[in-house]
Amino acid sequence: MNMDMDRRLAIPAEVKEMFPLTGKMSQIVEKKRAEIKSIFSGSNDRLLMIIGPCSADNEDSVIDYISRLCKVQEDLQEKILIVPRIYTNKPRTTGEGYKGMLHQPNPNEKPDMFKGITATRHMHMRAVEETGFACADEMLYPENYQYLDDLLGYVAVGARSVENQQHRLVASGVEVPVGMKNPTSGDYTVMMNAILAAQHPHTFIYRGWEVHSQGNEHTHAILRGSTNKHGQSQPNYHYEDLVRLCDFYDERELLNPGVIIDTNHSNSNKNPYDQPRIIKDVLHSCRQNDRIAALLKGFMVESYIEDGAQKVGGGCYGKSITDPCLGWDKTERLLYEIADII
Repeated sequence: MNMDMDRRLAIPAEVKEMFPLTGKMSQIVEKKRAEIKSIFSGSNDRLLMIIGPCSADNEDSVIDYISRLCKVQEDLQEKILIVPRIYTNKPRTTGEGYKGMLHQPNPNEKPDMFKGITATRHMHMRAVEETGFACADEMLYPENYQYLDDLLGYVAVGARSVENQQHRLVASGVEVPVGMKNPTSGDYTVMMNAILAAQHPHTFIYRGWEVHSQGNEHTHAILRGSTNKHGQSQPNYHYEDLVRLCDFYDERELLNPGVIIDTNHSNSNKNPYDQPRIIKDVLHSCRQNDRIAALLKGFMVESYIEDGAQKVGGGCYGKSITDPCLGWDKTERLLYEIADII
């Protein structure tokens, strides 16, 4: 192979020994997982809000942001279940740019994968211990899931990964709800095939082991918009898009039909300030159609302490260094407005 081997990274068991969960933390994670699953199974009618920075680039500012969600969750617990986003892997279309804390625990320094692995686990543990939330992360690299498999409450498979066989197989053995995004082409069939695959048992190779999965009945759809052949964003959160997804679900024998609406990416053309409008549009569609209301499980929102985005090294605390985010003041107001609507 035309590459240099540096060092063998720690296996998941070693990382977990370095940063072990306490009994209390394990109880928090299990309780939150059960609550999230109950929303997808239909026994809990609260709205799920998967919300947080585009990328978790700084531990202190991320924990600061999540801590701010605690009072909001307490106030709105009857109507909304908040799952903070701690996205530690950042997919890059061209391979350039900041790839997330897993690669660079310090965005201003060179990549260090070992430090990244331990930093991501430490940050997720702080979130559980200090805020009582079990958080969401993206499964960009399926083989890395075991570093966090005892901490996460929710997992997303991105638009560029959803067709990948290994992502689908690993999702079938994950113990938390997994959202499958529609691909950038917008093809619903790809997303629905991924859900079908993940809901069934499989035998496959994972980290050098032959493993047997039981299927994940809480795998579901995420609509994030698409891009046409001219590179223009095409939203798919509108009434007709949601009815179409209802029809796709009706045509297949899938467990626990559900959808999360990603309010950023191609749905907003990466304009974070459109996210509140999109949410209210979807909630209006729910009031017009009982099928949509039953299918909708929640929203995914990109939000941080400060509005917008900055370049790596910009120096503004709590401001995204990847895609622009909705700032805290607007986010807090949005969450209370949603609670008043539903």
